[in-house]
Amino acid sequence: MIAFNAIYIMWIREVKRFVRSKSRILAALAQPVLFLISLGYGLGPIYEKAEQGNFLEFIAPGVIGMTIIFPAIFNGAQVIWDRRFGFLKEAMVAPVSRLSIMLGRTLGGATIAVLQGILLMLVAIIGGFRPLSIIATVVAIFVMFLIAIVFSAIGISISSKMKDMHGFQLIGNFLIMPLFFLSGALFPLKHAPKVMLWIAYVDPMSYSVDALRYALIGISAFDPALDITILAIMGGGFLWLGSHFFSTVEM
Repeated sequence: MIAFNAIYIMWIREVKRFVRSKSRILAALAQPVLFLISLGYGLGPIYEKAEQGNFLEFIAPGVIGMTIIFPAIFNGAQVIWDRRFGFLKEAMVAPVSRLSIMLGRTLGGATIAVLQGILLMLVAIIGGFRPLSIIATVVAIFVMFLIAIVFSAIGISISSKMKDMHGFQLIGNFLIMPLFFLSGALFPLKHAPKVMLWIAYVDPMSYSVDALRYALIGISAFDPALDITILAIMGGGFLWLGSHFFSTVEM
C-alpha cells in the first residue's frame, strides 16, 4: 500500500507540474504543429501527384509520435533538477522502495507525453486529419501510452547516471532526432533505400510510429503484432534497467 501511494504521489506531482505551466504546453506543441503545416500542406500536393494519397494523413501519426517521445525522454531531466534542489534526497530517504519512486516518475512522464500527443491529434483533426474511427482513436491512445512508457523509462535510465543538465540535453537531442528522422515518420519505408530500411529495423521509434499509424489510418510497414510485442518487450526491459540505475543514484 505504501509503495502504491508513493507511485501515485510521484505520478500526480509530475502531471500537476505540467498542467500548471501553460507556456510549457504551448511550447511543446509549437514544433509539431510547424511540422504538420510545413510538411503536410507544403509537400502534400507533390505526394498526391505521385498518387500516394493524402500526405497529411500519412505524416500525422509520425508527428504525434514525435510529440510523445520528446517530453517522455526529457522527463528524465526532472531527476537531475530534483537532485540539484534536494527534492530527490528527500524522496530517497522516505520509507518506500526506489522502484516505486522510479515507476511513479515514469508514469507521470508518460501521462504528460500522452496528453501532448492527444492535444496534437486534436490539432491535426482540426487541420483535416481523419482517423479511421472513434475506436481507432481509443486504440491509438493505448499505443501512445505504451510508447510513452518506453521512452520515459529510457530518459530516466539516462538521467540516473548523469548530474549535468546540459549533458543530458545533448544526449537527448542526439538520440531523438536520428530516431525520428530514420523511423519512417516522414517517408514511406517501402520506398526507402535498403540501408535506411535496415536502420529502421533497429530503430525503436520505427515500431512506435508504425503501430500508431496502423491504429489511426490502418497502414503499416511491419506486422502490427510485431510492433506491439517489441514495444512491450522494450517497455519491460527499460523499466527494469531504469529501476536498476535509479536504485544506484548518488545524491
